[in-house]
Amino acid sequence: METVNIHEAKTHLSRLVEKAARGESFIIAKAGKPMVKVVALEPAETLPKPQRLGFMRGQIKIPDDFDTMGQEEIERMFYGE
Repeated sequence: METVNIHEAKTHLSRLVEKAARGESFIIAKAGKPMVKVVALEPAETLPKPQRLGFMRGQIKIPDDFDTMGQEEIERMFYGE
């Protein structure tokens, strides 16, 4: 595994990040002492995708008169008694 010093890592950060993204991990050292290991993240495709549509299916019951609920009260508010 390649070891680079901090100054070189700062100078060539873009190149090193691309290298790590291809799966070639490396170590950053300070004064010859290993400090961190840089590795690629797992691809986003392996993460579960959130499911939104139908997530409460079977948990909510919509009443048959949903589209007319409160109609009388709304008409009183707009048109008066």
